Amino acid sequence: MITDEEFKRISVYMKQHYGIDLSQKKVIVNGRLEKYVRSEGWKSFNAFMDEVEKDPDGASGKMLVNLLTTNHTYFMREFEHFDFFKGVVLPWIKKKEIGRKDVRIWCGAASTGEEPYMIAMVLADFFGLDRSHWDTRVLATDISTKVLRQAMAGIYSADKISKMPEQWKKHFFSDIGGGQYRVKDELKKEVIFRQFNLMDPFPFKKKMHTIFLRNVMIYFDEKTKRELIQKVYNTLEPGGYLFIGTTETLDRDDAPFQIIQPSIFRKKEG
Repeated sequence: MITDEEFKRISVYMKQHYGIDLSQKKVIVNGRLEKYVRSEGWKSFNAFMDEVEKDPDGASGKMLVNLLTTNHTYFMREFEHFDFFKGVVLPWIKKKEIGRKDVRIWCGAASTGEEPYMIAMVLADFFGLDRSHWDTRVLATDISTKVLRQAMAGIYSADKISKMPEQWKKHFFSDIGGGQYRVKDELKKEVIFRQFNLMDPFPFKKKMHTIFLRNVMIYFDEKTKRELIQKVYNTLEPGGYLFIGTTETLDRDDAPFQIIQPSIFRKKEG
C-alpha cells in the first residue's frame, strides 16, 4: 500500500511535469501502480520513483504516465461537435484557404485514436473528390505512448464502431475477423500521431484553424487550465475554433474567446 509520503511524491511529480492534478486520487494512484511496482520487483513506490526521476523519458517514466493517464473514448462521442465542424467550421476553412489549400487541425488528446480518425472521416466526407488537392492531414497528440501505439495500429472491436454510419464502416475499415476491424491505410495516412506533453511550449510553425481539446482539462487545476487555454488561443488562427468536452467549462477570464456554444469557442477574426 502506498504511503502518504510516496503518494505526495508521485502527485507532485505528475503535477510539475504534466499538469495533471492527482492530489485527491490516492486510491486510484495506488490501484493503478501497486501491481506493476510489485511485479517489476521494486521494493517500494519510492524506489520506483527514484528510477523515474533519474530518467523521466526512460521505460519507468513512460510507464508511470501510461498507468496514470485515463483514456476513455469511443467513435461518435459528442457527435454534435462533428456536425458543427462539418457544417460551419470546414466551409470557413475552405473559403479562407482556397489559395493555399492547407487545413490545419490539431487533436490534442488523441487517446486510442477514435477522435482523430473521426475528424479525418469528416474531412474526407466534406472535401470528397477535391480532397487530393488539399492537405487535410490531422495532427493527433497524446502524452501516453501506450494509447498512441493502439491508435497507430488502428484496430478496433466491432462494438467500438457499431454506432458509426454504415458507409464509413465500409469505406474506412477492413473486417479482419474475430470481431475486429482495422482502419484502412487511406484513412491512416491522414492522421499524424505524435507524443506531446501539453505543458511543454507549443512547437507549431503555423497557426491552427481548429483545435480539439476534449475531455482533458478535467485533470488540470484552474491555474494550469488557464495557462493552457492561453497557449491554445495564441496557437489558433484569427477566427479559429476550439472544441472542449461537453461536460467541461471555460471561464470567460481564461482567454478572450467568443462562446459559440457551451463547448465550442472561437478566436476573434481579424
